Amino acid sequence: MSFELTSLLRPHITKIQPYTSARDEYSGKEGIFLDANENPYGSITEQDFNRYPDPYQHALKAEIAKIKQVDPAQIFLGNGSDEAIDLLFRAFCRPGIDNVILLPPTYGMYEVSAAINDVETRKVPLTPDFQLQTDRVLEKIDKNTKIIFICSPNNPSGNKLDRTEIRRIIREFQGLVVVDEAYIDFNDEPSFTTELTEFPNLLVMQTFSKAWGLASLRLGMAFASKELIRILNLIKPPYNISGLTQATVLEAIQNIGKVNRMIAEILEERAFLAKKLTDLTFVQKVYPSQANFLLIKISNANEVYAALIDEKIIVRNRSKVILCEDCLRITVGTRMENETFLSALEKVFAKTEH
Repeated sequence: MSFELTSLLRPHITKIQPYTSARDEYSGKEGIFLDANENPYGSITEQDFNRYPDPYQHALKAEIAKIKQVDPAQIFLGNGSDEAIDLLFRAFCRPGIDNVILLPPTYGMYEVSAAINDVETRKVPLTPDFQLQTDRVLEKIDKNTKIIFICSPNNPSGNKLDRTEIRRIIREFQGLVVVDEAYIDFNDEPSFTTELTEFPNLLVMQTFSKAWGLASLRLGMAFASKELIRILNLIKPPYNISGLTQATVLEAIQNIGKVNRMIAEILEERAFLAKKLTDLTFVQKVYPSQANFLLIKISNANEVYAALIDEKIIVRNRSKVILCEDCLRITVGTRMENETFLSALEKVFAKTEH
């Protein structure tokens, strides 16, 4: 495949001189630091946070690289995956000129970032069983199409998209294809990070928010060619990942056994919840899921959603989303939470039917 990344860039990006931080000029750990206007007396907390963190998160990337089996130079870390999404728009999409392709129903931040950056979105809905319409996607491409966003496993439907069709899009499109794998840890297929060498126009996003249980830290990962990662590093804020986040995740990575146990429990509970929901006569459909949630179709979804809130059970109402009419999205909880939800669901459905 012939692919020139620089030809996709907004022209001014190639001329940008990045901000040079004190830690860019000297990355050593020893010495008297009088270069960054930091407080020399430490912090007001028990832990010392008076020094700026590593702007490129070298130690953390080295550990992530071992787990993901990629080169550290192929990793970008962002303040959530949302930062990587926004930076892609800034780097490649000219406001008012370029466009991206979205595949609804899908993660809402692609469209929000497009709107913020004044970039046209071209939408090709998934099929009723939430699969790609590949021919229609390829027909939407023109000379100003820069990025196609593919979420797999998909949010809000939960299913994995056909891998062969994803590969076809990556192969035939001369722009960037972003495969968002926020839920990859609950999937039974390998990550597309295994295909980065084959596809230079591929960027894969993952997160520490779901399986790792670190949503509050806001740490997203992007994996791509070294050239593409260099561009994201060029335009990111200098200290986009806090020292506390870097230290906490470094510690967490040493306990991958616990992560694997939590994933196993979530998968067990997903199966339990799916079976119980399928047995309920008023649940019209439980969609297959490769994520840590289930999408269900139910009559009176809006009323059921509101009634569940009265029971202090909070689910996500997806009824206004294309192809998700009368659908609720249920995050897999603990056994106690799942049983409480099921009991509340039967109770409130009985009420809404009368």
